[in-house]
Amino acid sequence: MALSALPLADAELAFDPHWLGVDEADALFAALREQVAWEVHRIRLFGREVDSPRLSCWIGDPDASYRYSGVRFEPRPWPEALRPVRPRLEQALGQGFNSVLANLYRDGRDAMGWHSDAEPELGARPVIASISLGAARRFAFRHRQQPERRLSLELPHGSLLVMAGDTQRFYRHCLPRTAKPVGERINLTFRRILPD
Repeated sequence: MALSALPLADAELAFDPHWLGVDEADALFAALREQVAWEVHRIRLFGREVDSPRLSCWIGDPDASYRYSGVRFEPRPWPEALRPVRPRLEQALGQGFNSVLANLYRDGRDAMGWHSDAEPELGARPVIASISLGAARRFAFRHRQQPERRLSLELPHGSLLVMAGDTQRFYRHCLPRTAKPVGERINLTFRRILPD
């Protein structure tokens, strides 16, 4: 199956629920679970520093440092498991990536609140490619000025969601908590950090 456009005004979204085959996605999940240096990032929320509700790792080329929530993250080297994924993604999308934020959601209590990936070093119209591995979770979009404009979709194991164009300008997105029993999920958001 190929990427299909998702209908959402003021956004440019494409989705393939089976971008990676099950065996390949299983192997990548297991390798990343072992190879990535997972850590709790401290973030600024409503004026105070708190632990992020998930485990994360900023990975990238040596010059791809990233400022998020008032903290500068220096990239860790690319793990072996991601070396073949990056060029495959670049070829599929015709877009270069020099970094990836890896997030590990341990259960339904781990989440990501409403936000946009609108940091200056991403540029005005970033292309962000999001690969989901492990347990399926719900992902939601909500328009900044017109909150009735929204979209929610399930991101299954091996899926690819691409956010491009003005998506970050007009929309916030989140991965909500769930009370349902749910297993571990790894999310990889590939980005291009622009030079200073």
